[in-house]
Amino acid sequence: MPFVNIKITPGATPEQKARLIQGVTQLLVDVLDKNPATTFVVIEEVATDNWGVGGETVTARRAKAK
Repeated sequence: MPFVNIKITPGATPEQKARLIQGVTQLLVDVLDKNPATTFVVIEEVATDNWGVGGETVTARRAKAK
């Protein structure tokens, strides 16, 4: 019973999230021969203020990139 937790920053559409869930499920079927009926995929959106890279928030990094 695989459980996959995907963490992303906000912005993905419902359609993109559905494709992620379908794709990850299929990958586990193809690579590990897992049953898709018992494969769980959870997508968590993490605010950019709560996600850090290189010692700063993603919010700050994106602001600098503009």
